[in-house]
Amino acid sequence: MGRFAPSKISPAWVLDLMTESSLLRWLAAEAGIRPLLLDWGDAGHVERRYDVAAFLGGPLSGALDHAAALAGRAAVPVVGYCMGGTLSVALSLLRPDAVSALGLLAAPWDFHANLSPQAESFAASLPMWQPVLEAFGEMPIDLIQAFFAALDPNLAQRKFARFAAMDPESARAHQFVALEDWLNDGPALPPKVAHDCLVGWYNENLPGRGMWRIGETPIRPADLRVPVFAAIPAQDRIVPPASARGAVRDIPDATIIEPAAGHIGMVVGSRAQRTLWRPLGEWLCGVS
Repeated sequence: MGRFAPSKISPAWVLDLMTESSLLRWLAAEAGIRPLLLDWGDAGHVERRYDVAAFLGGPLSGALDHAAALAGRAAVPVVGYCMGGTLSVALSLLRPDAVSALGLLAAPWDFHANLSPQAESFAASLPMWQPVLEAFGEMPIDLIQAFFAALDPNLAQRKFARFAAMDPESARAHQFVALEDWLNDGPALPPKVAHDCLVGWYNENLPGRGMWRIGETPIRPADLRVPVFAAIPAQDRIVPPASARGAVRDIPDATIIEPAAGHIGMVVGSRAQRTLWRPLGEWLCGVS
């Protein structure tokens, strides 16, 4: 059994995008693994007051206990995608009793590594977004999408030009629509979570500088005492490879793969089964 934690800023179902394009269904059918997917959903009235520490101690820790109970074991593997990987490093250090192995899929860590000029500008402007958080009571998904769009301003034109040339009934076209639905969905960030992540991570780079703490616990990957798997897509523009490598640079025995893919293509692309699903499945079988 493995528990999967997706990003907090994107819907969970990219890991189960379509019947024929699903990492989780493949792991269940081909690797004999029972994957449990945490769906963050929209923050409720109480969760809107949470910071990152509260989410780690509440929903994430509770989901971990539930997974362990279902497995009938004290500890289970945890796999985190994107921001879910960053959070899963912290969870593994806060709950070493309940995490038996840690998988990181394009998980950002050194937030100042190889920043594009657009990302640098955005990171520098983050403290100025506080009035927006106060006015809306959350970080709207539209602002988060604007950040990702700024990383490659011409991407939308290129991808929709490719879509226009597709057979609308083809599998490629159906997957394109499913991915666009996923990309343009997602929960808003509670204000304290937005501050912790956008200011503490992107602006101050606390994880990359070894200065991130949850309560009295330093969150340093070098302190992990479980097997670690890291997938670092070589063509990732959302999480530069140098950022993801920051999480494993002090773990000499980590299993690392670097698929020739982007942030999303690594998970759902035409080569995903060969370059990510199978290596991850083999690793999970070996540590489960």
